[in-house]
Amino acid sequence: MSRLDAFINRMVSQRACLNFAADQTKDMSGPVLELGLGNGRTYHHMVEIMPGRDVFVFERAIASHPKSTPPDEMLIMGDVHETLPQALERFGPTASLIHADLGGHNPAKNDDFARAVSPLIEPLLAKGGLMVASDRMYFENLTEVALPADAVENACFIYG
Repeated sequence: MSRLDAFINRMVSQRACLNFAADQTKDMSGPVLELGLGNGRTYHHMVEIMPGRDVFVFERAIASHPKSTPPDEMLIMGDVHETLPQALERFGPTASLIHADLGGHNPAKNDDFARAVSPLIEPLLAKGGLMVASDRMYFENLTEVALPADAVENACFIYG
């Protein structure tokens, strides 16, 4: 598969999974957490499909498009190894939806990173909440949820 096809599959799947998760959690009151802002496309989509829901963004350095940059009060700046435990103290296990697209171009490094952050993410998710990830995650109590029909297998993952 070409890199272009892999990218398209990832984007189509990410949108399908986020739309599915937003719908499934629409009646939950907890915050939405976006782990990694990048250029802000996913954040922009999440705010658009979840009006009225608080979307907090975790990022080390802001490099997003101005139209896709969250307000300062919705930014949690720093390394996720530090900010996720701080978020648990702040929010408790209340996140209705968590999205993570934190990986890079090295599958082995992505897997190592997913293994390291999974135990930091899992305690933040509320009962009934969903986690959408671009990489396979390693949770103790969360299980993989079937993807929506318009998502491509292994291009995105949902846990609940």
